[in-house]
Amino acid sequence: MHPAARRRRLRACLGLLLLLASAPACTDAAAPQPGAPAAHGPSPVAAGPDGSPYWVDPRSEAARQVTAWEAAGRYDDAQVLRRIAERPTTLWLTGGDVGPEIRRAVAGARAAGRTLLLAAHHIPHRDCGPRPAGGAPDARAYRGWIGALADTLKDTKAVVILEPGALAHVVDGCTAAGHHAERYRLLSEAVDRLKRNKNTKVYLDAGDPARIPRPKDLVEPLRKAGLERADGFALNVSGFQDDAATRAYGAAISRASGNKHFVVDTGRNGEGPLPGDGEQARCNPPGRALGTPPTDRTGDPLVDAYLWIGRPGASDGTCRGGPAAGRWWPDYALGLARRARE
Repeated sequence: MHPAARRRRLRACLGLLLLLASAPACTDAAAPQPGAPAAHGPSPVAAGPDGSPYWVDPRSEAARQVTAWEAAGRYDDAQVLRRIAERPTTLWLTGGDVGPEIRRAVAGARAAGRTLLLAAHHIPHRDCGPRPAGGAPDARAYRGWIGALADTLKDTKAVVILEPGALAHVVDGCTAAGHHAERYRLLSEAVDRLKRNKNTKVYLDAGDPARIPRPKDLVEPLRKAGLERADGFALNVSGFQDDAATRAYGAAISRASGNKHFVVDTGRNGEGPLPGDGEQARCNPPGRALGTPPTDRTGDPLVDAYLWIGRPGASDGTCRGGPAAGRWWPDYALGLARRARE
C-alpha cells in the first residue's frame, strides 16, 4: 500500500476508536442492576398500604384463611376477610421458646421497615380459678423467658403489651393474694428488661371499664408494676368497650398517674359491648364488628395508638359454639369483618 494511503487509513481507524470511546455505554454503570440496591440505599418505609406504621404478618390466621377460601371458590368471603388479613394484628407469645416465631416476625418487620406488635402473656399463675392454668412455672422461669424475648428483639422497633389481664386479676381478686407481691415484682422487672432495648415500647395492660369499673382502682397496681418506667398502659385488650368510653376511662387513670399515655384495643369494638353484664356479654358476643383500624394517628394527645391487640377472630372460649379460647374461628372473624364500617 502507498505510504500516503496507509497514513489516511490509520487516521480513519484512530478516529473511529476515539468516536467509540466517547459514545455512551450501552449499560449505565451508575444505575443499579436488577436485584441490586440503589447507590443511595433503600428508601425507608414509614407506613404500609394499610396506613399504619405496624407490620402486617403475611402468615397470620386471617391471611391463611383468605388463601384457603379463595382456593375453595369462596371469593366474596375471602375479599371481606381481607379487612383483617391486610391490617396489622398483635402476635401473642404465651410461653415456650419464643426464638423461632420472634425471629421470623423480626425479619419481616425489619425488611418492611415497620414496627412489630407483640403481647407477652406468660406471667406465673396467669389464669383464674382455684388451680390457675397457664403461665411460667415460677418466677425464675419467667425472668428467663422475658430475657430471651428482649434478647431476640434487640434493636427492632416493637410495641409490647405486657401481660394482658395480669393487673386486672389482682384488682378483682381473681389472682390469689399470696401471688400479688411476686406479680408486681415480675412485671416491674419485665418493664426494666424490655426497656433496655432502645426501640421497644412497653405498655402495661390495665383492663377495661367492664372489668374494673373504677379507674382509680388501677392506679396503685400500675405504679407497683413499673408504670413510671413504661411507655404507658393498654386498655380494652380483647374487649368490646367503645372508643369514647375507653378514652374517658384512660384519661382518668392518666390524670392520677402522672399523665401517662395509653393505647386502646379497637379490634372488636366497632359496635360497642353487647348489652348486659357478666361473662355472656364478653364471651364471643354476637353482632360485634371491627373497630378503628390500627393507627398511631389518634387525634388524642393521651392515646398513642389504636391497635388490634386481641386478634379479631380468636375465640374467647367455647361459649356460643366457639372453639377453645385463643383458637381461630373463621366464621366469627367473617362476621366482624362484614359488619365493619371502615
